[in-house]
Amino acid sequence: MSRWLSGQLLVASPTIGDPSFSRAVVLIVDHDRDGALGVVLNRPTDTTVQDAVPEMATLFADDDVVHDGGPVQPDALLTMAEFRDPADAALLVLGRIGMVRGDHDPHEPNVERARAYAGYAGWAPKQLDEERASGDWIVTAARPDDLFREDAGDLWSIVLERLGGPYASLARRPADPSVN
Repeated sequence: MSRWLSGQLLVASPTIGDPSFSRAVVLIVDHDRDGALGVVLNRPTDTTVQDAVPEMATLFADDDVVHDGGPVQPDALLTMAEFRDPADAALLVLGRIGMVRGDHDPHEPNVERARAYAGYAGWAPKQLDEERASGDWIVTAARPDDLFREDAGDLWSIVLERLGGPYASLARRPADPSVN
């Protein structure tokens, strides 16, 4: 079965109605006729992975933080990683990047880099298609480094700049136009 927008980025347009997604960049992890699941890439928190889930800390650098992955199940932790062997992923999303299995041994050296997300973004069947049709999302190709940027908070502007043209000028627009 086709996984439609899986592995693509959704970049929130300035007109998006849901404040949970204002200036969000979402990686679509899975998308099919049953709906879509993604993680917001550009919302780092102040909580370190070491503090949140010490049993998984060996996958991460000491100062790696948990990212706010979206408004659905904010107490659930999803981990995305770049695998040395893609067959180890629970679900491949982009190249060698995929979801870490729930039974993954964090001491196994099969992960190059990883990022933890508290919660996720979810869409019911056809909901994402409707939001795209109404202009809420700009769809573009994801790059592996988009997931692991140290400047993740700036990813919305970075991706729009990368798209060029009118998107580049949109990237320079302040979050609050009244301060322009």
